[in-house]
Amino acid sequence: MKFLFTVIIALLFVQCTTTPKQQDTILTKNWDEIVAASKGGTVTMMMYMGDKKANAYMNNFVIPNLKTQYDITLKIAAGQGNAIVSALMAEKEAGTNVGQIDLCWINGETTYQLKQINGLYGPYNDKLPNSKYIDYNDPIIKYDFQEAINGYETPWGKAFYSIITDSAVTKNTPTNLPAFETYWQQNPGKFTLSLDFMGVTLLKTWLIELAGGSNNLDGKFNAVKYEKLSKQLWDLLNKNKKYFWKNGTTFPESNVAITQMYSSGELAFAFSFGMATIDRNVLEGLFKPTSKFTILAPGCIHNANYIAIPYNAPNKAAALVVCNYLISPEAQIEKSSNNSWGSATILDIEKLNNIDKAKYIALPKLKFALPEAEVKSKSIKELAPTYMIKLAEDFRKFVIEKP
Repeated sequence: MKFLFTVIIALLFVQCTTTPKQQDTILTKNWDEIVAASKGGTVTMMMYMGDKKANAYMNNFVIPNLKTQYDITLKIAAGQGNAIVSALMAEKEAGTNVGQIDLCWINGETTYQLKQINGLYGPYNDKLPNSKYIDYNDPIIKYDFQEAINGYETPWGKAFYSIITDSAVTKNTPTNLPAFETYWQQNPGKFTLSLDFMGVTLLKTWLIELAGGSNNLDGKFNAVKYEKLSKQLWDLLNKNKKYFWKNGTTFPESNVAITQMYSSGELAFAFSFGMATIDRNVLEGLFKPTSKFTILAPGCIHNANYIAIPYNAPNKAAALVVCNYLISPEAQIEKSSNNSWGSATILDIEKLNNIDKAKYIALPKLKFALPEAEVKSKSIKELAPTYMIKLAEDFRKFVIEKP
């Protein structure tokens, strides 16, 4: 995953670093007028498509319901992070007033980079009727990698980062760097990390460990701290990468590949941002029922993911209606079900009516998830987005490309 940190920083000299409210007639309309304007529209949504359950939820539930209820055609395009930023940056530089993307699934460093080029439309969250079911004061929702969303992002799901091992194979799962180093040396070839957001989150967790806790990296990006701590991390990884999968000469681009190799037994570790991962894969026969989650010693990174409308979306009215549907009790309860996506909801359950609350409470319970109390007690918030951008760049520069 190649990030556009250098290019983005260069653009700061010519772009405003905050996204001003955009004046258009859509946000001056009432909701009924917006729904009427959306009828018959087509919305192109760019999102990560590496999760089969997520894809099935969108294709089998969201798309047909949007067509039936609102006469909106939703089309899904594969793309995340760099692809989204690259597409919108190219359109911004070309002065394209009507782009190709109506919605995108984002968070963290992607959002940060899009804001630097005034790439997001809004603020619009207060126009969405279903926003009433969301607690926007929840810090996990209110702040995207410590950046206030300010109405430019619609929360779509919550996630907790953890590792997965087979307890029948890995008797003592390492949770800190010294234990990982011992494991790598005693079990060569059984570990690697991906170059996408999942692998970079692992690097971030280790950076937090070296810092002595997330509080020591709280606030804006600290270049002095980062340089000191990242050097320690790169030195440790370079010392041990010969014990990684394929002797550390290559790393999978996507966490999907790691999940597949864990399933086959080639790797001893998988990584997850969802508590339903093991249940889903055991049900499909991919994971052994002896699989278990483990939270790393520094804590469990807890964040939210969002959907957002690009500044030049061709069908903003329909995009607003899709946003509103995706955060509706109907869509969120289905999305939360382990029989569907199994994603943690962003709804405040206490704000639901009695019927919807009962439906949510009646959802099938996860068999392999960690206790909610344990996850919450060990949760740590995300760092500022620049940490992730720099870690992704520097892992390539100082580990992958280092002889």
